[in-house]
Amino acid sequence: MHTHQVSRLPETPTDLMMRARHTNALDWTQIAADLDEHGCALTGPLLPAETCTQLIESYEDEARFRSTIVMARHGFGEGEYKYFAAPLPATVATLRAGFYPALAKIANRWNERLGIPQRFPATLDDYLARCHKAGQKRPTPLLLKYGPGDYNCLHQDLYGEHVFPLQLAILLSDPRRDFSGGEFVLTEQRPRRQSRVEVVPIGQGEGVIFPVHHRPVAGARGTYRVTMRHGVSRLRSGHRMTLGIIFHDAK
Repeated sequence: MHTHQVSRLPETPTDLMMRARHTNALDWTQIAADLDEHGCALTGPLLPAETCTQLIESYEDEARFRSTIVMARHGFGEGEYKYFAAPLPATVATLRAGFYPALAKIANRWNERLGIPQRFPATLDDYLARCHKAGQKRPTPLLLKYGPGDYNCLHQDLYGEHVFPLQLAILLSDPRRDFSGGEFVLTEQRPRRQSRVEVVPIGQGEGVIFPVHHRPVAGARGTYRVTMRHGVSRLRSGHRMTLGIIFHDAK
């Protein structure tokens, strides 16, 4: 069986154990209900300020990353982001493995509602083994960095044949102190209707769970699929950094 690797950030095994327990203690019934009704769900606090700072500071350590993307070069927006290299930092790997099982249950229920036959295994290791068998072997968790005037265009994080339909973003900067603007935005494109927009307020160390590309919505004639995109509005001042956790790997 494939085992995901980790590299060290300055957290102790006790810190990581507490992080895993905290993930299990989240109100998953409410999270599932919010995802069904609104297309996103807030987690509440996940990371203490000191861990957010450690992750922010790790952005300058090039050895931790496999690639850097300057958004303007690709028409993605303004700002940049870096994909972590394997092995992932322990904090990132623990969050990724800890969130996956509960999200897989939601993802399987969504696929059932949409009539999609694919089902996701119970553990992240088993799912990543499926990705790697299909040639998707590059890790996708990333750090995103924005400065004044920067923004992220509406997009979907699709990296190959295998796509896990939910992802997690954790704000590392403090919106009360570090930046203004830079709101996290979701759009929902409904068939034969105008698009709906959701602006999601997130505090430092808090996370938001949201769809990668589509979600089921109950209609008068049964369940239908709506297309989702996400982005970040223009930063008006300061600097904003985010940890993005995507559960499928890339080709």
